[in-house]
Amino acid sequence: MENRRILYGRRQGRRLRAGQQATLAAGLARFGLARPEEGDRIDLRTLFPPTCRSVWLEVGCGGGEHLAWQAVRHPEVGMLAAEPFVNGVASLLAQVEREGLVNVRVLPDDARPLIDALPDAAIARAFVLHPDPWPKVRHHKRRFVQRANLDRLARVLEDGAELRIATDDLDYLDWMLEHCLDHPQFEWQARGPEAWRDRPDDWPVTRYEEKAVREGRRSWRILLVRRPRSPSGAEESLAARRLAL
Repeated sequence: MENRRILYGRRQGRRLRAGQQATLAAGLARFGLARPEEGDRIDLRTLFPPTCRSVWLEVGCGGGEHLAWQAVRHPEVGMLAAEPFVNGVASLLAQVEREGLVNVRVLPDDARPLIDALPDAAIARAFVLHPDPWPKVRHHKRRFVQRANLDRLARVLEDGAELRIATDDLDYLDWMLEHCLDHPQFEWQARGPEAWRDRPDDWPVTRYEEKAVREGRRSWRILLVRRPRSPSGAEESLAARRLAL
C-alpha cells in the first residue's frame, strides 16, 4: 500500500499576521475539514447547505482565487478543496469571508485522504491546476498526476464529469498527457489547437498564472471527461484494487 502519510512541499511560507491568523482560525472553525482517517466516509449531504445540488473538487487550490471565483458564480455548487500550504488556506478563507460565501469547505492537508473518503461518483467537476511539477527526475514520483491519483479521481467523478488540469511546465505537460491519455476512464476533449490556445469563459486567470506570464511562461490546459461506467462495475473493482496495493 502506498504511504499516504508522506506529503512533500512546503506547509507554510511567510509568517501570518495577527489578523490573518484570526481569519484562518475562524474560517477553519466554520469551513474547515479534519483529515479523514483510512476507512472514513464523508456524507456530502451534510457537508454543504441544502441549496447545493452538486459538488466540485479542487486539488491544491493554492491562494484560492479560482475556487472563490467559482463559488461566487455557482452558489448552487458545493466547492470542496484540499490545500496543505497554510498561507494559501488563509488567503482562500479571507476571500470566503469577504464574499460572504457559504458553499466552500477546505481540508488544510493532503488531498488523497479526502478523495479516498468521498463516495463513488459524487463529484460533478474536478480541478488540478498548476500542481508542483517536481522537475527533478528523482522527484517525479511526487507528481500528483499519476495513475494512482487518476484512479482516485475516476472513482469519485460521476459519469460525464469534467476533470480540468493545467500546468506551465512543458515537461510536466508531456507527463500529464502520457498518463491521462493512457487512462481508460478519461477521454481528452481536444478537437484542435484551440484546446490549448483558447481559455473557456469559466476558467479564470489566477495570480499564479499572471506571474507565470510576466516570467515568460505560458499555461497549457487539458480538459478530460470521465467516461461512462461499465454496467458490470468491473472497472471500479479494478480501480479499488489498485488503491489497495
